[in-house]
Amino acid sequence: MAESPQRIAPAPEAVDSGDEATPGTKPAGEDRVFTRWERLQISVASWVGYLAVRLVGPSLRWETIGWEHYEAARRLGKSLLFAFWHCEIFPATWFWRKRGIVVMASQNFDGEYIARIIQMHGYGVARGSSSRRASRALVEMIRAVRKGREAAFTLDGPRGPRHVAKPGVVLLAKATGAPILCFHIVPRRAWVLRRSWDRTEIPHPFTRATIFIAPPILVSPEAGEEEQASKLREVQEALDGLVKQGEARKDKG
Repeated sequence: MAESPQRIAPAPEAVDSGDEATPGTKPAGEDRVFTRWERLQISVASWVGYLAVRLVGPSLRWETIGWEHYEAARRLGKSLLFAFWHCEIFPATWFWRKRGIVVMASQNFDGEYIARIIQMHGYGVARGSSSRRASRALVEMIRAVRKGREAAFTLDGPRGPRHVAKPGVVLLAKATGAPILCFHIVPRRAWVLRRSWDRTEIPHPFTRATIFIAPPILVSPEAGEEEQASKLREVQEALDGLVKQGEARKDKG
């Protein structure tokens, strides 16, 4: 079993951006006006979510499969672009914590408290989504990655369709040269929020959690539309393959 990456490869230090906005430094929800009741709900949800991750996370017993792919990606000497499914936010937040990874968060109600939770665990946030202000958020992420930060995408967020990859991570890889590292987390036992569009999984305390990591995917800076589409299919296939590995391992018990 490989150790958690916090012990192997510490996050690059944040670089002062001068007059430029650094992801995660703006007040969450700056462009969205919430009612007083919504602000109260967001505040409560943020602290409940933070404490849940903080209490359950240390109890998880981790196993990694494909850790050599993470090490291969690190040897490329570039920042990493992590790609995973939205339903895995809870365990992923703990596993990759305190690395300064920049994550795109939507500006709706759910995105607001999720952004606050991950910020409390040491992440940066670029505000946007697949449907609103995504271009601005992507520019923030490009600047951050070029300055040495790492980034992460929930590829089917913020509203699905579930397990269908969107092209943001490919565009970021093309713009920065950073490799895409797909991963998938499978807790042995978990509560599944079946009414949520992504069927969010919250691991049981003390359960075993397995993280599967695929080989890094590179996108050429000169990639045209056809090559970008091909790379997106490669990302989709990599994640689909990891999901199948996870299902097979779960079936074996």
